[in-house]
Amino acid sequence: MIRRMLTLALVGTALGCGSSTEQAASEGAAATSTQSTKTPDKKFDIRTLKAEAVPEALVPKSAEMQAALTHAGLTSQLAKAVAARDIKMNSTNKDQIAVRSGVILADLALTVKTATSVQQVGRLARLKQGFVLLGASPEAIKTLDDLSARIATGSGSRDDLVKEFGELSGMVVPQLRFKAGDWMVPLIQAGAWLEGAHLVSGAIIAEGKYQEGGKLLKQPAVVEYFLGYVKGQGRTRAPDVVVDQLEQTLATLKEITSKDDLTEADVKTIHSATGAVLKLL
Repeated sequence: MIRRMLTLALVGTALGCGSSTEQAASEGAAATSTQSTKTPDKKFDIRTLKAEAVPEALVPKSAEMQAALTHAGLTSQLAKAVAARDIKMNSTNKDQIAVRSGVILADLALTVKTATSVQQVGRLARLKQGFVLLGASPEAIKTLDDLSARIATGSGSRDDLVKEFGELSGMVVPQLRFKAGDWMVPLIQAGAWLEGAHLVSGAIIAEGKYQEGGKLLKQPAVVEYFLGYVKGQGRTRAPDVVVDQLEQTLATLKEITSKDDLTEADVKTIHSATGAVLKLL
């Protein structure tokens, strides 16, 4: 259902799905997904990321994030670390709305089995507001409404929701377009990745496993991808405190994650830097 929703959200002229570039991206995403199932840590390996950093594979799904954490020897449950906050869509800056939507996507996926129905419906309502402001199609909005109604009435299982929210957080359709601009999807992905990096770094700090866990944060290719869009690739952007802070944070993270090994200080810097952006939302 969610995969269909993302397809219906296409607005304007879609990319040519038969192009060799997109075919390669699709094949790369499939390979990355298969690989992460077998060996969760390799998805976070820098050589893998440089080779397979296709847009739709940049944000790990919640199950993959938790599996990678476990594989690294950490016992923390990311769902328990998600903050009980209400991210509002009260900004006039579309870039910021996209980032906020990405954080909500990550929270929805991570807490699908632990959040109450009221919490899930509330997050979906905020996500809907964000998608409306970004210019998603009426069909996409209706699908969000249908999903919210199912949760409110207790229809369907939590396992079904895990799959659907996982597809949302992974942004599995690279051709997704909003009226607000082609760069909205990368910014939504950046918001989801930002939340994930903050939660993972927090788990590493809590357990003090910097050598093992630090490998999960070594994603300079991913950071560079997001940084290109946040800087305003091919567009004019009005000054915005959240987006400017995100740009500074990504620049810092690019430098840190390019190191051969991350120290305790590096992980703490990642946690505080990502947290600084999240506090502005």
